[in-house]
Amino acid sequence: MDYFVRKKGQLYCESVPLAVLAERYGTPLYVYSLRTFVRHFQVASRAFGSIRHGVFYSAKANSNIALLRVVAELGGGCDVVSLGEYLAARKAGIKRLIFSGVGKTMGEIETALRGGLDFFGVESESELEVIEKTARKLQMVAPISLRVNPDVDPRTHPNISTGLRRNKFGIPAVRALRLYREIARSEQLEAVAISMHLGSQIESVEPFVEGLIRLKEIYQGLLEQRITLKHIDLGGGWAVPFTRQQEYPRPDEYVRAMAAEMKGLDVEFIVEPGRALVGNAGVLVTRVIYIKRGYARWFVVVDAGMNDFLRPVLYRTPHRIEPITLKRGKASRSDIVGPICESTDTFVRNINLEGIAEGDLLCLFTAGAYGFTMASNYNSRLRPAEVLVDGTKSYLIREREGYNDLWRRQKPAQGWLTQKSAR
Repeated sequence: MDYFVRKKGQLYCESVPLAVLAERYGTPLYVYSLRTFVRHFQVASRAFGSIRHGVFYSAKANSNIALLRVVAELGGGCDVVSLGEYLAARKAGIKRLIFSGVGKTMGEIETALRGGLDFFGVESESELEVIEKTARKLQMVAPISLRVNPDVDPRTHPNISTGLRRNKFGIPAVRALRLYREIARSEQLEAVAISMHLGSQIESVEPFVEGLIRLKEIYQGLLEQRITLKHIDLGGGWAVPFTRQQEYPRPDEYVRAMAAEMKGLDVEFIVEPGRALVGNAGVLVTRVIYIKRGYARWFVVVDAGMNDFLRPVLYRTPHRIEPITLKRGKASRSDIVGPICESTDTFVRNINLEGIAEGDLLCLFTAGAYGFTMASNYNSRLRPAEVLVDGTKSYLIREREGYNDLWRRQKPAQGWLTQKSAR
C-alpha cells in the first residue's frame, strides 16, 4: 500500500499534487512519501509479533540521509556495504549497524571498529584474517557473523540472485563450522551471528524457509560445540509489486512461513529489507519533451533517462507509468524513452497512454529503491533533486546538481599542448 492517490484526475503524493512539485523543483524529480515509508517499516516490524527481532534497513536501496534519519527515529538498524553508507547512517543517528559486502578494505574495517557496529557480515576467509589483524592492531574484539552461502535458488532474476553456489557472495556452508571454531579460538574475534542473503525481489516464501533450515543446522552444530550466537540474520529480498496486477507475499507471510523453524531458538532474528520498505514509497516524475513518429511506432521522449533510473534498463522491470493529469484524447501505442544516446534508454515499450502531449508530466512508480543511488552523470547530465512529502508539506532533501558540479573536482591541463610543444 502507498499514499500516491488520484483526486479529480490529478495524481498526488499524500496531500500534495505532483504537478505542483514538478513546477516548484523541476524535472526529472524523485518524490518520496514519508507516510508510505513509515508504514512499510512498521508493517515489517509487526510481522514478527512476539518473536525477538530487529529490522535493519538496507542502505543501498536509498541512502538519502533524510530517509536514514527516519529509520533512526523508528528505532531501526542499518545494513551497509561501504564506508560511505556507514558514515551516512551514523550521521543520521542510526545506532545499530551491520557491515556487509564482499570487498571491505582495511581502512573501512578500522573505521567501523572504532565507530562501533553490531557485527561484520564476513564473506571470505581472507576477509576474516584482515579483520583479525586490524582488531589486533587496535587492541579490540571484532564482532563477527559469517555470511553463509546456502546454495538456495531464490527464483528471481539471475543478476540479483546472491545465494547460489555460482554467486560471489558468502562462504560455502560446508566450511562454516570450521571457521566458527577458528573464531572461537581467536582473542580478537567474537562470533555473534550467522547470516544469509539469498537475493532481491524474491517472490515466494519457500527460499527463505529452505535457507533458514540450513542456517539452523549450522547454528545447532555450533551449540553442540558450545559456541553460542546472539543473532540469526535472514537477509532481505522481500518482493514488491511493480504493477497493480502483481501480488507477492506480505511481510507477515514471509515471517509466518519461517516461524516453525524459529521456534526454540534463543536468538534475535534480523531482517534487512530495503526495496520492500522504500520501493513503493518513491516515484520519478518526468516531463514529455517530444512525441516522435518512427517507422512502425511512436516514441514518447521524456527528460528522465537511464542515468537517472537505471534499473528498468538492467532488469527490464515493468514499472507502472501514468500521466500525472488524466486527459481524454487519442491513444497511441508508444515506447516511453529517455534522451540518453543508448538504444537501451527505454522505460517501457508498447504502452497505451490516452491524450498524451508534449509538455505533459508522467509518473514512474516504484522508483524509491535503487533509483538515485544508481544514478550517474552519463552524457554529462545532472542528477535529479529529491523531495520528501509529509502530509501537506514538501521538503527538498537533495538539491539538483548544477553544471559546476560536473567539473568541480576535475583538473584541466591548461596550456598543456603549448607547453609540451615548447619543450
